[in-house]
Amino acid sequence: MVFLSFVYRFVTNFAFLAVVYFSLNFMEKYPNRAILAILVLVYAGMRAASTLRAFYFFQKIEKLEAETKRLQAPINDGSGGTAARKQVVADVARLRRDGEIKSYMDLFFLALIVLLCVANIMRQ
Repeated sequence: MVFLSFVYRFVTNFAFLAVVYFSLNFMEKYPNRAILAILVLVYAGMRAASTLRAFYFFQKIEKLEAETKRLQAPINDGSGGTAARKQVVADVARLRRDGEIKSYMDLFFLALIVLLCVANIMRQ
C-alpha cells in the first residue's frame, strides 16, 4: 500500500508536469503563454510553500518521537502495554519518513515545472 501511495504521488506530479508542458508548448501567442506560465509559477510557489511547511511539521514530529522514546524507557521496566506504544511510535516514524519522501518528490517536480515555465517565458 505504501508503494502505491508513492506511485500515485509520482503519477499525479508527472501528469501535472505534462499538462504544463503541453499547455505552454501549444500556445501560439507569447502573451498567452506568458500569462499561463506566470499563473503556473504562482501555483507552484504556493505548493512549494505548503511543502516546506510540511517539512517544518515533520521536524516537530521527529522531536516528539525522540521525546516519546526517551520517556518510554522508564516505563518499559515492567508495565503492560509497552508493545502497543512501541508500535505506535514505529508507525508514526514510518509515516513521517514516507511523508518526507513524498514532499521531496513534490519539490523535485515543482522545480522542474518552474524551470519549464521560466524557459518558456524566455523563449519568444
